[in-house]
Amino acid sequence: MAELLNTELTVTELTSLIKKTLEEGFYGLRVSGEISNFRPTSAGHWFFTLKDSSSAISAVMFKGSTWKVDFTPAEGDQVVVTGSLDVYGARGTYQIKCDTMEKAGLGELLLLIQMRRRLYESKGYFAQELKSPIPRYPKRLGVVTSAGGAALQDILNITARRAPMLDILVLPAVVQGSTAAQTIANRIRQANELLLCDVLIVGRGGGSLEDLLPFSEECVIEAIHDSLIPVISAVGHEIDWALSDYVADLRAPTPSAAAELVSQGYLDLQVQAKALKIQVARSMQTKLLIAQQRLKSHDRVIGGKRMEAIFSGKEYLLANASQNLATSMRHLLIMTTSRLHTAQRELQALSPLAILARGYCVVQDTKQHLVRSAKQAPKGTKLSLTFIDGSRKAVVEE
Repeated sequence: MAELLNTELTVTELTSLIKKTLEEGFYGLRVSGEISNFRPTSAGHWFFTLKDSSSAISAVMFKGSTWKVDFTPAEGDQVVVTGSLDVYGARGTYQIKCDTMEKAGLGELLLLIQMRRRLYESKGYFAQELKSPIPRYPKRLGVVTSAGGAALQDILNITARRAPMLDILVLPAVVQGSTAAQTIANRIRQANELLLCDVLIVGRGGGSLEDLLPFSEECVIEAIHDSLIPVISAVGHEIDWALSDYVADLRAPTPSAAAELVSQGYLDLQVQAKALKIQVARSMQTKLLIAQQRLKSHDRVIGGKRMEAIFSGKEYLLANASQNLATSMRHLLIMTTSRLHTAQRELQALSPLAILARGYCVVQDTKQHLVRSAKQAPKGTKLSLTFIDGSRKAVVEE
């Protein structure tokens, strides 16, 4: 720098020298402080001030780095950023260009989780042979999560669409804060003690490392390990991991994915049923087409002969039936005639005229009363005598 003491520099030359010195000399920085004057832009860049009790420095995080941050910065957040110094020559200012950002204290949390992971891994809690298979067709699904969270709604919507026959039991739990871990553990143990379901989904939606910390607490790890009911851990987004993911029988990247895993068996049944329905319909259509082709392939003459044979058989039956009917009618007529002649003879034998023809007569008094005895005709009685061929008058003398 001594050779520059008597050297005349333009503002641009001086700024370039400062820029080179600062940018080459200050990189790989790790700085902690409080966010102030946070200004996100429509392009996706973040501008803010990083300060402590006595100093402040301008900071920027460009869109190419902001996607790596799992929370939205807010005024007053205590954060730790990594990056390098950047000089803005047009204004003669400098700022820290941030590559990463995490909430203050996350380093200690990560260390704690890593130590806890190694501890339970050494105890065999994560061993693959200890994991239970997830039922393919569970009758009841238990869900340990926040009753008002989006994760629960995602699970309910997916299972209702893919497995509407699946019974859902919600075991509401606090999933964030100091009481969350114990609440989650209690719900898992309650489900086991009362045999409330066939499989459990334990999880929540995305959040920061601090938000997801309850799923890495010892009481939750122990409860999942002791569970006789198969447990699916579904914590956060795909990039999020909690210790519950390691000890659970199955890890799902999201609550929605957990719902899909649980309902997959029922969805497969629906797909198989639809495929079978299509297969049966196609088979029936094929058989129908074959039958139609076979029918068309028959010779018309053969078909005509077959119809002629059918008609001949029917005509023979009709002729026999006509002959039998005529014979029956003749027989009935003969029997009826015979019965009529017999009745005529019987009527003639009983006729009064037949009696008169044998020499008898009908004796009546003047009042046309029949005289059947001598007492009815004393001396002097006038009588009417009716013969077969006429009548006469008579008077009784003795």
